[in-house]
Amino acid sequence: MAVPPEVLDRIKRLREEINYHNYLYYVLDQPEISDEEYDALMHELKELEEKYPETVTPDSPTQRVGAPPSEKFATVEHSVPMLSIDDAFTDAEVRDFDRRIKRLLGMDSDADMEYSVEPKMDGLAVELVYENGVFMLGSTRGDGYRGEDVTANLRTIRSIPLRLIERKVKAPARLEARGEVFMNKDDFARLNEMRERNGEPPFANPRNAAAGSLRQLDPNVTASRPLDVFFYGIGLVEGHTFSTQWEILHTLKAWGLKVNPKIEKVKNIEGAIRYHRRMAQIRPQLPYEIDGIVIKVNSLEFQERLGTKARSPRWVLAYKFEAAQAITRILDIVLSVGRTGAVTPVAVMEPVRVGGVTVSRATLHNEDEIRKKDIRIGDWVIVRRAGDVIPEVVKPLKERRNGTEKRFVMPATCPVCGSKLVKKPGEAVWRCPNPDCFPRLVRQITHFASKNAMDIDGLGEKVAEQLVSAGLVRNIADIYDLRLSDLLSLERFAEKSAQNLLDAIEASKKTTLPRFIYALGIRHVGEVTAQLLASHFRSIEKLAKASEEQLEQIEGIGPEVASSIVAWFKDQKNRELLSRLLGSGIQFTDLKAEKERPLEGKTFLFTGALSSMTRAEAGDKVKALGGRVATAVGRRVDYVVAGENPGSKYRKAQELGLNIIGENEFLKLIEEEA
Repeated sequence: MAVPPEVLDRIKRLREEINYHNYLYYVLDQPEISDEEYDALMHELKELEEKYPETVTPDSPTQRVGAPPSEKFATVEHSVPMLSIDDAFTDAEVRDFDRRIKRLLGMDSDADMEYSVEPKMDGLAVELVYENGVFMLGSTRGDGYRGEDVTANLRTIRSIPLRLIERKVKAPARLEARGEVFMNKDDFARLNEMRERNGEPPFANPRNAAAGSLRQLDPNVTASRPLDVFFYGIGLVEGHTFSTQWEILHTLKAWGLKVNPKIEKVKNIEGAIRYHRRMAQIRPQLPYEIDGIVIKVNSLEFQERLGTKARSPRWVLAYKFEAAQAITRILDIVLSVGRTGAVTPVAVMEPVRVGGVTVSRATLHNEDEIRKKDIRIGDWVIVRRAGDVIPEVVKPLKERRNGTEKRFVMPATCPVCGSKLVKKPGEAVWRCPNPDCFPRLVRQITHFASKNAMDIDGLGEKVAEQLVSAGLVRNIADIYDLRLSDLLSLERFAEKSAQNLLDAIEASKKTTLPRFIYALGIRHVGEVTAQLLASHFRSIEKLAKASEEQLEQIEGIGPEVASSIVAWFKDQKNRELLSRLLGSGIQFTDLKAEKERPLEGKTFLFTGALSSMTRAEAGDKVKALGGRVATAVGRRVDYVVAGENPGSKYRKAQELGLNIIGENEFLKLIEEEA
């Protein structure tokens, strides 16, 4: 049957609106609508497409996942080769590059050359082809001339638009956009934790994880991985012209393609060197891995005149950071017992500097990983800092072996308490089953007291060891029974420091339900899962009675996690522990009934400085009453709270005719609603 014109028009408008909100969320990081409102738009579009399947097009937001698994990847030839980039490791090499550029262009050596500079992402290079604004083909870099067709997998990445945004600049007839697919450090850590829980080998680093995820024959696997992308350049473009690299980057962004916000334009090579130093300083704080910066001649006319060498363009240079790998020797392999009883092999090494830090110990993950990599005591090995933080052994240098190396044999008993180690079917980790094992109990206490759990300042590992050694704490509930005289009996505790710890313990009794659930240390329950459980059940008592079936109905909680939660609450010792903790006076400050959430569905935006509190504190008050805080001006903002010296958001809110209130009105509003 014919599709009614009004339905076609509604489908078109829904797709445009969803694509625009994807652009705001994934590219600009400035969402204008809530997740619930976005889900409602997607739900309506899916219903219409299901009712009228003939309207479904490849660029519809509903079509990100759906391609069947492939037997192999097809080969794609790049119309413009994706060449490699020359490296530099010193300021002198970078200045030589600048002098060489000017000489080839016939410029004075003292003249300024404008460069575009950006972080060098440590990911996987890809090329995406858009025809008349619609994503048609995606491929890996491959050998620079031919890559693999990973179109179906790239479609699953939410920050990649299936149709370009044309609100500011019309899309060209053909666009070959080039970018780097990567995985954020936190997402990489969570993925590896999940793989280890499932008995799968962890990825060595975020780059390997991104590459492995993108090169999956089944797009559904790729869709389950937290991939992202930054675009940095172009191949062939038909129907649009550019004059500078800077213009390319900003036009790509206008079309909805995500560009690294750290890009800069500098007037000379010294500016590029200063940029390299700044990036090196902030590198540890960045959410993703970078291994240097990329310096490009900004003028495309100059780029064309400079041309290319055999394998690399003359107009671009990668200025790399100090290597985060080193070679050292394994002196011994010892075992570490974690809070869940996991027994982890750790390499004791000759001290070596890696990425500017001296390391002497590195995780070997588990017995299977040692066997897979064939790591032996006495081996010379390559060691790296995973995510520039956690030292790990990459591989042994087998060619250096002399026959004295020894294979590691996993002991049958716990190295601390002597309990027989256990390993469940399908798992790679051996565990100590004794809940009273000293290091296990110490780590349980430090986890319970950690910043994101009960936040007990002063209760770190050293103090936990003292408390356990003295027999003052045999489980985490004992923390709330500690007295001043108990602490004064320990070394390095004076009356003031002891009282400070007791005050911190008392203050921790006022907490939130997600923090408390996370603090319990239930296996597989991290901060995100704890938040999901708290939002769903709204009380620890309801959670304790939940069945596996009820838990699995919560999006984001699978069978393994559900089983672990149910098992924890069924254990008699854990039930007694929970009863003691609740009986000690713990109160949850975040539990409000629905009728006590009067700002539910209301969106606030703050601009300018507030005198009575920070904007973050004001936002917390709104959220506590059920409201939402926006970061960008939009028509769905209910209240714009203007403090002193409001900025451009205030002017835009005026233009849109939004409800603007002052700080006093805001305070009166939340006091009345609280």
